[in-house]
Amino acid sequence: MKEILIRQKQVLFFIIAGGLSAVVEIGSFKVFSTYLPQILARETNFHGIHYPLSNIFSTSCGIITNYFLSIWFVFERGKHSKRKEFVYFMAVSFISTLFSLGFFQIFYSFVFKDNINLFFYTLSPEMISKIAAILLVSILNYSVKKKVIFNG
Repeated sequence: MKEILIRQKQVLFFIIAGGLSAVVEIGSFKVFSTYLPQILARETNFHGIHYPLSNIFSTSCGIITNYFLSIWFVFERGKHSKRKEFVYFMAVSFISTLFSLGFFQIFYSFVFKDNINLFFYTLSPEMISKIAAILLVSILNYSVKKKVIFNG
């Protein structure tokens, strides 16, 4: 019973940490996708890839935020050294970033074509695609990080 409660607490903290990291990632994506195209005209469509640097930079901000929140609040340290744990975390995050970029491209190119009006804010197709990609990849992230990195 205690193990179930600890697991539920851990999932709740993972959701909170993931939510905060997503806010950082989505907020920084909004900033990057607004200002980078003014500097680099090809940012909106680089050989068929939409907002590549905005995605990479914002995902990096989210990953770093998530790493620190994960080690402070979500997971107990595993059997790995801090250095090895960090390297594994970054490797998993790099692979997750590739998945996230791929899902973003699919969502942006084929799924989300119109704005969504939330009365107080209108979500553009690129923002909806970013949010959908984050949600999809977060499920993979939790299970891999729990079983591989923080498996103590």
